[in-house]
Amino acid sequence: MTVTEDILAGLDAEQRQAATALKGPVCILAGAGTGKTRAITHRIAYGVKTGVYDPHRTLAVTFTARAAAEMRSRLRDLGVHGVQARTFHAAALRQLQYFWGDAIGGPVPQLVENKIQLIIEAARRLRLSTDRATVRDLAGEIEWAKVSMLTPDTYQAAAADREMPTGWDVTSVTRLFVSYEDVKTDRGLIDFEDVLLILLGILDSEPRIAATIRDQYRTFVVDEYQDVSPLQQRLLEAWLGGRDDLCVVGDASQTIYSFTGATSEFLLDFRSRYPQAEMIKLVRDYRSSPQIVELANKLLSERTVQQQRQLERQISGKARVTEALPRWPEPLELISQREAGPEPEFAECADEEAEAEWVAERITQLIAPGQDGKPTVEPAEIAVLFRTNSQSAAFEQALTAHGLSYQLRGAERFFSRREVRDGILQLRAAARSADDVSGDAVVGRVKDVLGSLGFSENAPQTTGAARERWESLNALVELAAQLSRTRGEDFTVTELVAELDERAANQHAPTMQGVTLASLHSAKGLEWDAVFLAGLTEGLMPISFATEQAEIDEERRLLYVGITRARHRLYLSWPQARSPQRRGGRRPSRFLQSLTPQARTVAGSAERPTRSRQRARKATMTCRGCGTVLDTGAERKIGRCENCPPQYEEQTLTALKDWRSSIASRDKVPAFVVFTDATLIAIAESNPSSPTDLLRIPGVGKTKVERYGDDVLALMT
Repeated sequence: MTVTEDILAGLDAEQRQAATALKGPVCILAGAGTGKTRAITHRIAYGVKTGVYDPHRTLAVTFTARAAAEMRSRLRDLGVHGVQARTFHAAALRQLQYFWGDAIGGPVPQLVENKIQLIIEAARRLRLSTDRATVRDLAGEIEWAKVSMLTPDTYQAAAADREMPTGWDVTSVTRLFVSYEDVKTDRGLIDFEDVLLILLGILDSEPRIAATIRDQYRTFVVDEYQDVSPLQQRLLEAWLGGRDDLCVVGDASQTIYSFTGATSEFLLDFRSRYPQAEMIKLVRDYRSSPQIVELANKLLSERTVQQQRQLERQISGKARVTEALPRWPEPLELISQREAGPEPEFAECADEEAEAEWVAERITQLIAPGQDGKPTVEPAEIAVLFRTNSQSAAFEQALTAHGLSYQLRGAERFFSRREVRDGILQLRAAARSADDVSGDAVVGRVKDVLGSLGFSENAPQTTGAARERWESLNALVELAAQLSRTRGEDFTVTELVAELDERAANQHAPTMQGVTLASLHSAKGLEWDAVFLAGLTEGLMPISFATEQAEIDEERRLLYVGITRARHRLYLSWPQARSPQRRGGRRPSRFLQSLTPQARTVAGSAERPTRSRQRARKATMTCRGCGTVLDTGAERKIGRCENCPPQYEEQTLTALKDWRSSIASRDKVPAFVVFTDATLIAIAESNPSSPTDLLRIPGVGKTKVERYGDDVLALMT
């Protein structure tokens, strides 16, 4: 088999068509999970190996540093070197820095990554006060204006119909926009949007520089093309300079960033701009089971049916002809290539607390060791996704109460976290020491070094900053263990630090062990074996401020993205009330009407509890020591509040923890998968003498009694 035949081997018919379409404008419509990254990297590799492409004159752009790093890694695996795979901003910044001296002169302005402080200063200059949440909204509005190629002079007219941040009108936002630009100028700063705007200005006004860049890059590939903004599209056109050696890849059904200025119009109108373009559809889904794919297809097809009905009403005269119909392109109908899996599970919960508890219980079942000693699903392959970040608190508490490790995605960048920066500094110092270790000793050294920053073998049974800090440090330990296994006895702490430096430069965070908690937007581009889509109520899905049909359509696409993140197991849930004390007046999302089967799980009481039931419920949740109501899951599991002294023998708890460590080591699972700390404390305090006694303890089910009961009871004697 030749090199070129080897590159095409393993591609399906449509992927092979994409990989061999090397000339002219090409548009690849790629559904979720259809292997688009595989198709485009093999296309680039095939073009290079056949001599059609010069790797050093090929530029592939995508939207996240992680996606660009994945593309570079795959190209290296295919034996292709020299291709530039970058985000729009990274590619533009590199060019701007190179040509700044010739085009403008002087030092390149400092790039500011966060607008928050600048906007606060701009508001202060105008003697306007605002809270931090509103500042974030204002930053988003300014970013939308700039990627839409609006200036402070043209913004006010263009934004007349846009919803402004709370307490602001379009005139005051316009004044803030002017002040923000003044602050940047005074301090010699530029933001990410300026990078594209300034480079575009140089390309338009400096023919020599434009010709140099166009000579450097002859072949262009644009991933996630449905998310380009007018500014990015204009820069792409400037790079091309009238040529058409362009390949774009996207899926209009995954357009979920319209609020940032992204639009699928450029993807949908590609054939209009390039009538000779070759169109290729990738519809074979290699990610999700048939049951999940069917649900995703049904969600989109329901909107297509609605559109057809709207058109019929207009034609029949039953609706005003002027009634606006937002564009809803015919979605790609995916065809699953995976084996059958379980049906998606739907759960209606009494309130948010009951929903979080239901999710935590399901996750506990998924990660419990099976007959082979392995969990059904690894914790790192489970995600809980929700519409807004504020929904995460309930799930953080529930997972902590069950002793489940988790990571928050979409918060502060991993390598920007204080504990990560400090950890790398201390590891660098350890690597410089005279006794730098190698092989299996690396992990032990890393644990010792990070111990001073708060790392411990067991996760803290708390939420918030302490838990997040531990998760970050544990991710460094896990990465060291992974690299030590793959690189063998020669692997050293020095090599670990070099790996971390490279990852930090590319914002390639290590995989953190534990369940992922993330917003639906931040989950784009990721996938897990099991996905929980939570809080699917009216007002959250679709979000309350989505009132226009185009906005509601985007919410439907957002749910579609959430569904297609799941490979094998999918759970959809919604609460009837916010809390146990409130009336259950929430309605499930309108998007679920055509998806929800008659049979569904009901978690908690489906009716409003009476006062007597509420009193009875509280009576069963009091501390056995002082009688106060137990607030947290961990307290309820142990049966006493944190203020009351322990009621167990210290040597008993120590013996239980030592036993748990040996079992976890034997089965190669995290210690909490065997029993959480809270459950061990409950066992030690209850001092069970029979399997029946064990079953009465929260966190000890029938499976665990069968698996560990004899060992635990032996330790109680």
